Amino acid sequence: MLRLRAAYEFFWRVFERGPKTIDPLLSQINKCVDEEQIFNIVRNNTAKLSEKHVGCACKVLWEFQKEKSDLMKNIPYVRDHPQFLTLRILAKDKIELMDDDTLVNVLYIMLRFAVEAHDSLVEHLVMEAWRRVERFDLKILSKFSSCLGDQQMYFSPLMGKIADILNRNLDSVQELRTLSILMVNISSVTSQNFCERLVNKTELLLDTMDHPQFNTLIRIVRFLQNIRYNYYPLLEKCNCVFISNIAHLNLDTLSFILVLYQSLQFNSFPFQVLAREKLSKMITLPCDPASFVKLFVALGPLAGPTEEKQLMSSLQMMMDKLTSQQALAIVLTMEEMNSKDSYLIEKIASVLHKYLHVYKPVELAKITKALIYLHLHNSEFIMILRRFLLSHLRNSVIPSEISMLVRVTAMLPSPHLDESGLSRMESILPQCSLSDLSTFASSLSTWIQHDRSHLDNICRKNIRLLPQLNTYGYQRLQKANNLNVLWEELKFVHGEWFEEELLEETLVTLQRLSDQITYTNVANLSAFIVKTNYLSAPMLDKIASVTVQHISKIHPLALHSILLPFSVLNYDPPQKDEFFGACIQCLNSHLSLFEPHILVFLGFTLALAECFPEDLIKAVFNIEFLAKLDLHLQYVPPFLNTRIHSRLMEFNRAVCLECPELEIPWFHDHYCQQQYSKVNDRINALQHQVYKMLGEILGGPSYAKPSALTPYGYIVDFEYILDKKKKPFPHRNQGVFLNELPSVYWRPDTHDSRSGLPPGAQRVALEFLDSRAFCKNIPHLKGRSAMKKRHLEILGYRVIQIPYSVWNSMELSTKDAWMEYLREHMFA
Repeated sequence: MLRLRAAYEFFWRVFERGPKTIDPLLSQINKCVDEEQIFNIVRNNTAKLSEKHVGCACKVLWEFQKEKSDLMKNIPYVRDHPQFLTLRILAKDKIELMDDDTLVNVLYIMLRFAVEAHDSLVEHLVMEAWRRVERFDLKILSKFSSCLGDQQMYFSPLMGKIADILNRNLDSVQELRTLSILMVNISSVTSQNFCERLVNKTELLLDTMDHPQFNTLIRIVRFLQNIRYNYYPLLEKCNCVFISNIAHLNLDTLSFILVLYQSLQFNSFPFQVLAREKLSKMITLPCDPASFVKLFVALGPLAGPTEEKQLMSSLQMMMDKLTSQQALAIVLTMEEMNSKDSYLIEKIASVLHKYLHVYKPVELAKITKALIYLHLHNSEFIMILRRFLLSHLRNSVIPSEISMLVRVTAMLPSPHLDESGLSRMESILPQCSLSDLSTFASSLSTWIQHDRSHLDNICRKNIRLLPQLNTYGYQRLQKANNLNVLWEELKFVHGEWFEEELLEETLVTLQRLSDQITYTNVANLSAFIVKTNYLSAPMLDKIASVTVQHISKIHPLALHSILLPFSVLNYDPPQKDEFFGACIQCLNSHLSLFEPHILVFLGFTLALAECFPEDLIKAVFNIEFLAKLDLHLQYVPPFLNTRIHSRLMEFNRAVCLECPELEIPWFHDHYCQQQYSKVNDRINALQHQVYKMLGEILGGPSYAKPSALTPYGYIVDFEYILDKKKKPFPHRNQGVFLNELPSVYWRPDTHDSRSGLPPGAQRVALEFLDSRAFCKNIPHLKGRSAMKKRHLEILGYRVIQIPYSVWNSMELSTKDAWMEYLREHMFA
């Protein structure tokens, strides 16, 4: 009989047909249509509410908010309502009774309603969740990690615990959305190996999904930004989805993606074109200041002249409505746009002035740098800004923050520090990275130059600090045992102090750690070597070896960085043919991956090394590509635009001279004439000195021509002509230094119709080379100077290159010695 009764009760429970399974309160809560109905239920049934009722009420309240637009949300009203306080009290009393999902969901919702992290309910919820964290499934774990992120607990032991749980269970993860949330939140406490596992797992899951959600992809890109890893395969997959669904992306999404791409230095020309087109249509739409700032930040760097004018006009009307963070975003974007509007620059400075007291040190540093770049002419504001910077500097204890404040303070007029500022800097030297030490050294040099009339004791202290910087720099290099960690410090190091004091020791350290060079860091190391201008054969040989061995694992977009040191420093590794062959084969297989300007850079870089892949040349020198490049140039900063034009001309010249069989036309006449017209027609002191000597040696000023323009647009310091008996031959039109580009491009096997040279005569190009033409550590000619010599010889010149170091040496310290040196080389 008892068994039958138990079975009967079970039947009714399972099929919910009896009164025992109906919860009237839950039904009422779920049927509510606004917050007031929820609060009425809480008010009238406080004693009856269980943990399930509390969780359900919180959930429904948040659902109401999610359904509203930003302008209609009433979060403060709900949070401060007396019955919401009742819910919080009930939740705190019933924490231990909540199931895992309800527990984390209540915590999540409380934070959404801006309940403070130090509120006792939030603290108790976090503690209870920590106690249970090992048993959470990954979906609940991901939401809990977001709650910790909301409380800025990215570096907490609890976040480390979550990372450990994910690490142990990564192989079983099948849901990309959950994984992406966890990845973003734990990124600050993940090791390099774990990051690589996460990236590989993400790539695997992404390949199995037909329609991934935008938010999931954005979180993936954000994770790569957090770990500072521009992993091209994953970025390209996300980018393809963004491009194919551009019509569905709103202002918030577009602006966020563009910010992430900029941070990762990931340039997607197709995405930029589509984003600019869509964002441009939003300029004339009415919007609030917050939406306008998002539009300005997203579209500003991409804007053409018309869009920029519209943005600036709208900004002028919005300026007085900006909050502190909006004003900060605007001035940083104006810096990126290289704005020349002095009125708006003054106006944004006045807005920033109101908020200087609320900005954090890092924000003040960014503001200072931006306003200096924008050439703000407001000395009073600059002095006030300086006082705020110095105040933060005296109170800061974070080395990177102190370094940043010192750097921007040194940019300002009257850049010296007082005793307390110098003492603060000195106190944190043992904790500083190489980048921080480099910043301090540059700043000290600036202060020493400006402080000669300042207090003697401060100037002496500046000088005394320099040896300490050297000592700590050496110690840091000698203790380095991880190449990737060292690279993070070296990435932003620059300046005379580093080059003079630590560069050689740095290369010794890199050679000591060369066993850690892999396909993942070979591009970074190559970029550093180019920046230092230091020819280290062992390092370059190792880079070439790793590249050849792992070319299939190296992403094609990393090829340019890898090739650059070999071309720039004019160095051929022992495996030259295998190295360049492997790179060119990889390049030819992936030409469609590259942005137009990168293909131009690659072509020029390979030309420096006397490599001319036909597929690349034909891909660049065709009408369709050049039209695409012209469009692309509208989306790059002015300095990059100038560089791209220059590299295209140089690549065109190299192909015409060294690969005439390809019949690529020379189409840079006008460009070279423009560049030549910018050359000052007044020769400098050295040229004037040498010009007089050449006149004496050759028999008069008409025999040598300074700043001579050659076919294909080279400019040589001096040009003179010798007949077949080595006798000087006079130049024509010597009064004109800036002649037009020759209309006939003669080669060594053709008659020089430009100036009617007699048979057997030869042009001689005399060049003076400064230190930039040579590697820093040895007198080895770099790639550009070697290419120029090669091309001039193809054009029929005999080329004489005289290093400044030789010309200014003790052996050549008199006019007679110079004259003898010139005669010896000119008629050899």
